[in-house]
Amino acid sequence: MGLLIKALIGAFVVVLIAVLSKSRHYYIAGLVPLFPTFALIAHYIVGSERSIEALRTTIIFSLWAVIPYLVYLISLYVMINYVKLFTALATAVICWIIGAWLLIQLWNKYHG
Repeated sequence: MGLLIKALIGAFVVVLIAVLSKSRHYYIAGLVPLFPTFALIAHYIVGSERSIEALRTTIIFSLWAVIPYLVYLISLYVMINYVKLFTALATAVICWIIGAWLLIQLWNKYHG
């Protein structure tokens, strides 16, 4: 039953994004996927299974985790001027992966 509810929520979010993208306020469609669904789950699990200090560390890392997303957005913004949409999206995802990998490496070097 839990899987069905999660699938329905996911479908609702996709429909909401589609509806917003066709509306006068199409730009809000970019905000919807940033609702902290997975962050809530991660922070709840860490907070309930580990110490408050571990939760604080997770929150600080989460703040730094915005950087790979910014890298994704900036690279996509630049790439859409030069290549087709699919290629721009794929390139932006690769940039996100590189940014996330670098973040993890730096985090482990200084906090690990």
